[in-house]
Order: sequence, then C-alpha cells, then structure tokens
Amino acid sequence: MKNPKWLALPVFLVLLPIAYFLGGNQQGQVVTAPESRAVSVQTPGIQESAPNTRAGYDDLVVQAFRNRQSDVQVQGAGVVSRILPDDNEGSRHQRFILTLPYGGTLLIAHNIDLAPRVAGLGVGDLVEFFGEYEWSEKGGVVHWTHHDPAGRHAGGWLAHNGQVYQ
Repeated sequence: MKNPKWLALPVFLVLLPIAYFLGGNQQGQVVTAPESRAVSVQTPGIQESAPNTRAGYDDLVVQAFRNRQSDVQVQGAGVVSRILPDDNEGSRHQRFILTLPYGGTLLIAHNIDLAPRVAGLGVGDLVEFFGEYEWSEKGGVVHWTHHDPAGRHAGGWLAHNGQVYQ
C-alpha cells in the first residue's frame, strides 16, 4: 500500500507556488499556504525548460548524484527518515535526512541563523526543498535553503505542513 503522505504531494506542489507568490517572498519569513485552489504556476527557482513534475525534480538530484556534481540548484521532495542534532559550529543549521521517491537519501542543512527553523518536523513528514546540491557518497547535501542576505545567490526554501521557510 502506498504511503498516504505521498498522495498529498500533487496538491502540495500546486499550493507551494501559490504560497510563495502570495506570501510576498520577504526574506527570512514563514509563509502560510492558502486554501487549496486549482491553479497552475511555475514553481519558483525552476528553469522554464525543467519539467514541472515530481519525477522531473527528482531527476535533477539523481543526475547530480550520478555525475558527482556540486553547486547545482535542485528541487524535490522527500520523507523525513531521520532528524539529526543541529550543527552549531559556525552558522547554525537544522539537519535532517530525507528519503527521496527513487529510494536515495539526502541530507538537508537548513541555516537557522538566516531562516526560521522548520517547526514541528517529525520522522515520516513530507518536505519539499529548493537549494544547492553538494555531492557526497551518501547521497549528497542540500544547503542554501534560505534567502541570501547579500543577494548574490539564488534564494532557497523548504516547505512543510503548508508553510514555506525561507
């Protein structure tokens, strides 16, 4: 039987861009997603040529992992399989492991000095991400899941339970 959290992903993928655009995209804020609407818009940060499907997003992560690429902007979604202690050396980061739909894992390192902590995160929760991928043998790390205060880097985000953390 399929995990019911994955059934909510198509609705979530429609709500996320709506929340992003209606929320004002201000730095370091949490945006609450509006009620469900049948609207099709391009998800922020994805190039026009990239397919607007979960499989298309996952392909970007798979491709970067297989090619041992780093410094690649990726977007995808996964289920939290493990919550790690915060990394408090230098900039503080909330850390957790996502299991992606194709079965691989990915470490998310979310800077909580620049963006709000993802609230109420638990094992089994669905999280969508947009950030910079760095290759590792264990599957890779996604960081830059926040705005860039200097405005020189693409702003990233995490989405969980109808809220966008940027």
